[in-house]
Amino acid sequence: MMVAGVLVILFNLSSRAQTNGAPKGERAPATNFTGTVWLNPLAIDTLSHWSITKVTFEAGAYSRWHKHPGKQILVITEGTGYLKEKGKPIQILHKGDLVSIAPEVEHWHAATPQEGFVQIVMNPNTKNGAVTWLSNVTEQEYKSGK
Repeated sequence: MMVAGVLVILFNLSSRAQTNGAPKGERAPATNFTGTVWLNPLAIDTLSHWSITKVTFEAGAYSRWHKHPGKQILVITEGTGYLKEKGKPIQILHKGDLVSIAPEVEHWHAATPQEGFVQIVMNPNTKNGAVTWLSNVTEQEYKSGK
């Protein structure tokens, strides 16, 4: 029941972020992203250890490899993007997709080379930290589709 309630809140935040013209937020640090990415924190609950952030990738932008101590939930709200989990082919993500990434799975997120991409990212269980940044994604990895 708690997960269902959180997802309702997440979808409401997503709808408000789109309909109210929510700002893109702050430019994400170049140390963790290639290209232009914006981060807009929507909710942080330090008591329950949750964070929810709107992440906007401009066309051709992508993150470094990283992992999370808790699972991560993505709600795709605009555009087309990629999710690459270590050892799996790239997943193509579209508006309306809902994705869950298991704890400690190495992965990266990206827009396609042609189109920007917006995702609402929910990280539960942040009491053990939110993210561990790993190596850079190479241009070959980004473009390979594998």
